[in-house]
Amino acid sequence: MPKQIHQSPHPETSMKHFNITVSGVVQGVFFRASTKAQANQLGITGFVRNQPDGSVYLEAEADEASLKILLDWLELGPANAQVNNVDVEEDSVRDFAGFDISK
Repeated sequence: MPKQIHQSPHPETSMKHFNITVSGVVQGVFFRASTKAQANQLGITGFVRNQPDGSVYLEAEADEASLKILLDWLELGPANAQVNNVDVEEDSVRDFAGFDISK
Protein backbone atom coordinates (compact mmCIF):
# COMPACT_ATOMS: atom_id res chain seq x y z
CA MET A 1 0.00 0.00 0.00
CA PRO A 2 1.45 3.46 -0.88
CA LYS A 3 2.53 5.69 1.94
CA GLN A 4 0.14 8.56 2.54
CA ILE A 5 1.36 12.01 3.44
CA HIS A 6 -0.97 13.97 5.66
CA GLN A 7 -0.94 17.72 5.86
CA SER A 8 -1.26 19.12 9.34
CA PRO A 9 -4.82 20.21 10.10
CA HIS A 10 -3.26 23.11 12.04
CA PRO A 11 -1.22 25.26 9.63
CA GLU A 12 -0.32 27.55 12.54
CA THR A 13 2.04 24.85 13.79
CA SER A 14 4.42 25.36 10.86
CA MET A 15 7.66 27.13 11.73
CA LYS A 16 7.92 30.86 11.16
CA HIS A 17 10.83 33.29 11.48
CA PHE A 18 10.33 36.87 12.66
CA ASN A 19 12.85 39.71 12.69
CA ILE A 20 11.73 42.02 15.51
CA THR A 21 12.93 45.46 16.59
CA VAL A 22 11.72 46.80 19.94
CA SER A 23 12.22 50.50 20.65
CA GLY A 24 11.73 52.66 23.72
CA VAL A 25 13.49 52.33 27.06
CA VAL A 26 14.61 48.77 26.39
CA GLN A 27 18.32 48.73 27.26
CA GLY A 28 19.61 48.55 30.82
CA VAL A 29 16.32 47.05 32.06
CA PHE A 30 17.14 43.32 31.67
CA PHE A 31 15.22 43.21 28.39
CA ARG A 32 17.53 40.70 26.68
CA ALA A 33 17.67 38.32 29.66
CA SER A 34 13.91 38.54 30.14
CA THR A 35 13.32 37.94 26.43
CA LYS A 36 15.57 34.86 26.54
CA ALA A 37 13.61 33.52 29.54
CA GLN A 38 10.30 34.05 27.72
CA ALA A 39 11.64 32.43 24.54
CA ASN A 40 12.94 29.42 26.48
CA GLN A 41 9.55 28.96 28.19
CA LEU A 42 7.79 29.07 24.82
CA GLY A 43 10.24 26.83 22.95
CA ILE A 44 11.34 29.68 20.67
CA THR A 45 14.79 29.65 19.09
CA GLY A 46 16.86 32.59 17.82
CA PHE A 47 18.79 35.42 19.43
CA VAL A 48 18.42 38.89 20.95
CA ARG A 49 20.92 41.79 20.97
CA ASN A 50 21.15 45.48 21.81
CA GLN A 51 21.43 47.88 18.88
CA PRO A 52 23.62 51.03 18.81
CA ASP A 53 20.47 53.19 18.42
CA GLY A 54 19.11 52.04 21.82
CA SER A 55 16.65 49.50 20.44
CA VAL A 56 16.69 45.74 20.92
CA TYR A 57 16.75 43.43 17.88
CA LEU A 58 15.77 39.80 17.91
CA GLU A 59 15.22 36.98 15.49
CA ALA A 60 12.76 34.36 16.68
CA GLU A 61 11.58 31.04 15.26
CA ALA A 62 8.69 28.88 16.39
CA ASP A 63 5.12 28.06 15.52
CA GLU A 64 2.87 31.06 14.98
CA ALA A 65 0.99 30.63 18.28
CA SER A 66 4.22 30.76 20.34
CA LEU A 67 5.51 33.77 18.40
CA LYS A 68 2.20 35.57 19.00
CA ILE A 69 2.59 35.05 22.77
CA LEU A 70 6.15 36.40 22.59
CA LEU A 71 5.01 39.43 20.57
CA ASP A 72 2.31 40.17 23.14
CA TRP A 73 4.95 40.01 25.90
CA LEU A 74 7.36 42.22 23.91
CA GLU A 75 4.69 44.96 23.80
CA LEU A 76 5.12 45.25 27.59
CA GLY A 77 8.64 43.92 28.22
CA PRO A 78 10.10 43.47 31.70
CA ALA A 79 9.07 45.64 34.66
CA ASN A 80 11.32 48.68 34.07
CA ALA A 81 11.03 48.78 30.27
CA GLN A 82 8.95 51.35 28.39
CA VAL A 83 8.17 49.90 24.97
CA ASN A 84 7.24 52.47 22.33
CA ASN A 85 7.16 50.25 19.25
CA VAL A 86 7.52 46.63 18.15
CA ASP A 87 8.34 46.24 14.45
CA VAL A 88 7.99 42.73 12.98
CA GLU A 89 9.08 41.34 9.61
CA GLU A 90 8.63 37.73 8.55
CA ASP A 91 11.71 36.09 7.01
CA SER A 92 13.04 32.66 6.00
CA VAL A 93 13.43 30.01 8.70
CA ARG A 94 17.09 29.57 9.71
CA ASP A 95 16.75 26.59 12.08
CA PHE A 96 18.44 28.04 15.16
CA ALA A 97 19.52 25.48 17.77
CA GLY A 98 18.56 27.52 20.86
CA PHE A 99 17.93 31.10 21.98
CA ASP A 100 21.00 33.22 22.69
CA ILE A 101 21.89 36.67 23.92
CA SER A 102 24.28 38.24 21.38
CA LYS A 103 26.64 41.12 22.06
